[in-house]
Amino acid sequence: MAVKSVALVAHDNKKEELTQWVADNNTRFSPLKLYATGTTGRLLGERLKRDDITVLLSGPLGGDQQIGALIAEGKIDLLVFFWDPLEPQPHDPDIKALLRIAALWNIPVACNRATAEFILTSAYMTDDQHRPEKPDFSYYTGRKV
Repeated sequence: MAVKSVALVAHDNKKEELTQWVADNNTRFSPLKLYATGTTGRLLGERLKRDDITVLLSGPLGGDQQIGALIAEGKIDLLVFFWDPLEPQPHDPDIKALLRIAALWNIPVACNRATAEFILTSAYMTDDQHRPEKPDFSYYTGRKV
């Protein structure tokens, strides 16, 4: 059985909401491989009593790019990013780059609890055979410039 991998990211004002949502769905998350940026990962580990969460750098220190790299390498199946639409973020270009790479590689993205619940409870999350179709970039990578 292929274990699905989930990247969890939250802005400061959304960390409590994300960690509570993951705790509320702990049974669904227990078989999944979890990746998280800095403080979010530490808080999740403490709340869930899990030491198997891969904790990356804090988002503004490069964690967003680390998640993006994992997506590009095909190691992430779902991005859950509770971002704060009311607060300006000094690392906004990093956030846009992360969302762009998720869209580019056809990775489902949840930016709020409602969407995250829809995706987490989808039959595709437990379907061993289902993998989102990866785009074919051969026209781009094989082009002559």
